[in-house]
Amino acid sequence: MIYLTSFTFPSEDSEIDFIWGIERTCYDSFYPFKVLSARGLNRIDFEPVTILYGGNGSGKSTALNIIAEKTKINRDSIFNKSNFYPDYINMCEMHILNNIPENSRIITSDDVFDYMLNIRNLNEGIDQKREDTFRKYLDAKYSQFQLKSIADYDKLKTVNNARSKTQSKFVRSELIDNAREYSNGENAFRYFTEKIGENGLYILDEPENSLSPKRQMELKNFIEDSVRFFGCQFIISTHSPFLLAMKGAKIYDLDENPADIKQWTELENVCIYREFFKVHDDEF
Repeated sequence: MIYLTSFTFPSEDSEIDFIWGIERTCYDSFYPFKVLSARGLNRIDFEPVTILYGGNGSGKSTALNIIAEKTKINRDSIFNKSNFYPDYINMCEMHILNNIPENSRIITSDDVFDYMLNIRNLNEGIDQKREDTFRKYLDAKYSQFQLKSIADYDKLKTVNNARSKTQSKFVRSELIDNAREYSNGENAFRYFTEKIGENGLYILDEPENSLSPKRQMELKNFIEDSVRFFGCQFIISTHSPFLLAMKGAKIYDLDENPADIKQWTELENVCIYREFFKVHDDEF
């Protein structure tokens, strides 16, 4: 499924006209102006899977954030947004083939990190409450409690509960289980599978972060299945050779100027991996 067919960024000339039209000269930066035009990236024509590839500082994340802002899809984490963002967004143009579904969203590394941190904080809170519940059990089990009024009814229930159960069963009845603690990579993968639903436009900014090669392969298969069977469209920035090798992916190389469309086997990172393994081939 294709929802967003193309996206056009301001030309270098139109950026210059805008900057010269600003009377105030107190600005050191006009971000995001002059970032993508410096890479010769003026237009992206999308496929079901479109990938932006390039080194650090090549403008991949900037492009994704601009597209996300223009399409007004959901986002969780804040991002590097300057005073000139609204002006820049207004100068961009997009063409939509199908209405962008409401569940569409951009997912960044910050979103994944916050998700993992929330799980950790939740478990720490549960662990602290578990210790409190241990003490509550001992106090209730061995207390000399006597029911004196209706106000003591809840206390009576706690005492009876403690006296009829072992400590572990009492604690489990009083406390929710810990959110299962997976590894960072497992939690990151779970986050993608939970947030990506059917029929949506999803923008993923370097989703391979925290993922092992095996998990990257699983994410690749998940994305391919989401496109093939569940009506999703993806715009992705990545360095991962596993994601770059996705079937039918259209890849823009932002390390080239102007940005150029390439096959994944032509990209510098992939070639570096290939040469490395060739050198060490006799060790396998």
